[in-house]
Amino acid sequence: MSYALSSALQVAVYQALLDDVALSALLGDAVYDALPVGTVPPLYVTLGPEKVVDASDSTGVGAVHQFTVSVVSDTAAFAAVKVAAGLVSDVLHNADLALSRGHLVLMTFERATAARIDGASGRRIDLRFKARVEDE
Repeated sequence: MSYALSSALQVAVYQALLDDVALSALLGDAVYDALPVGTVPPLYVTLGPEKVVDASDSTGVGAVHQFTVSVVSDTAAFAAVKVAAGLVSDVLHNADLALSRGHLVLMTFERATAARIDGASGRRIDLRFKARVEDE
């Protein structure tokens, strides 16, 4: 097993989200690896937890990454959050991302969970994706 491609995958996912024209039109540059200090925008995307399991075989080293991308809003309505979550899904499901090390075999959407947050004054959708990577 190797965790060596985790950083390369994260950078590629982050950049793909930032580079998407439709998502940028909705969020601007409000895509975060870690939330900034101070006030956050009313609608933003953040990279979340990751779980990695070995997927190596006799042909080489690989891993399966399950990771979460969250869309968060400070408004009580789900409409804008669902639009943004749909765009995130469009960008990442079956994405063909170039990694700085190794390569992405396949990335797919697995599931989403929508919830009220902050005493029902905000909304959050957590989208989970699965990425199979191989080292070269």
